[in-house]
Amino acid sequence: MSDSPNVVVAGAGLAGLVAARHLADAGADVTVYERRAEVGGRVRTRRKEGFTLDRGFQVLFTGYPAVRRELDVGALDLRTFRPGAVICSGEAGTRSVLSDPLRDPRALVESVFNRRVTTTDKLRTLALRQDLSTRAESWFFSGDDASIREYLADWGFSERYVENFVAPFYGGITLDRSLSTSKYVFAYTFRALSEGRIGVPAEGMGAIPKQLAASAEAAGATVVTDEGVEAIDRDTGGSGGAGRVTVETTDRTVEADAAVVATDPRTARSLTDVSAVPTEGVPSTTQYYRLSGSATVSTGRKILLDSDDGSPNVVVPLTDVAPEYAPDGEQLLCATFLGDDARSRDAGDLAADTRAALEAWYPERSFGGLEPIHTDRIEFAQFAQPPGVHESLPDVDDPAGPVFLAGDYTEWSSLQGAMESGRAAARAAATDLR
Repeated sequence: MSDSPNVVVAGAGLAGLVAARHLADAGADVTVYERRAEVGGRVRTRRKEGFTLDRGFQVLFTGYPAVRRELDVGALDLRTFRPGAVICSGEAGTRSVLSDPLRDPRALVESVFNRRVTTTDKLRTLALRQDLSTRAESWFFSGDDASIREYLADWGFSERYVENFVAPFYGGITLDRSLSTSKYVFAYTFRALSEGRIGVPAEGMGAIPKQLAASAEAAGATVVTDEGVEAIDRDTGGSGGAGRVTVETTDRTVEADAAVVATDPRTARSLTDVSAVPTEGVPSTTQYYRLSGSATVSTGRKILLDSDDGSPNVVVPLTDVAPEYAPDGEQLLCATFLGDDARSRDAGDLAADTRAALEAWYPERSFGGLEPIHTDRIEFAQFAQPPGVHESLPDVDDPAGPVFLAGDYTEWSSLQGAMESGRAAARAAATDLR
């Protein structure tokens, strides 16, 4: 680039912040406008009564390539989960551990003698792990697609294994317990789980966008909050010119050489007129609890999966993993509920479901001291990802003129997709500006 081209980035989520840093590194004069008072988009953290509450239950996969490239994971002071999960059945009154014996040798005996999963399924899981570990990055999100359920059936996994473990576990990842999501998402996340850790920063998931914002500013970008982008007018420059853009924010009019739209999907479609931006969202509801009294829940840093009716789908003893998430002497748990029905249910009813589930899984204990302290009802937690959807997603350079898209909706719905898209948008914009 020459003469420091001026670029506006609309949105300070992960994609926008990554795009801003790469563009600033390439020599552009970058300003990010964020309509909220804080950066992060869908990845945010609040403090309430001394508790750290993320916006919905989210975790960081250290096995994602974009995480390793864009973040200083060590500086996040990550609190990690142990591999696997505890499979819980209220109907059977049982809790059983299923883990990866190669990465969690302490759970080897429990996993080997887990009677809710057959030896054949355990061996197939190891074979799948080995197969995916050998695949090149280009193999993922290519070729014939199918649902997760169909993919597992092709591998020969039993219906019992799928229902008891995969449905609740991947229901937490894809927010789709029916396993009708694209197999691409399963394969990519399964490999990431095998190659890295999952965890939360000691200061909450909001520490991730804060670090990205600091990196963007260190590279020379300016991040403006409490000011959103409302319109982008494009001058395409005719047949031979690169063109310019006029950006209308809530406070000002800005002339720029290019713009990167890194907003939520619905706003991105409105700003760019790119109809391929997906606007069908998958909802989720997360409820946080203070647990008082003697009924402690310690799982050895594993999540609890509901293998029965899935209400809630998972329960997470957060302070078992990250003690910093609660004041000294307090316990913090969260439960995630799937589907539109949960979003319309009373907070007290959701808490009653969680209390009943815990008492069924731990029949020797009482959970009368479980107190809901916050409920996140998220309409658009991810965009819908049925088989075949990824072929129809927009490219970062689909908008007309010097306008580019940055969001997981150009890749796949994940932190990996968001950050990878930010880098791709910056690369496309930088090439155009040259």
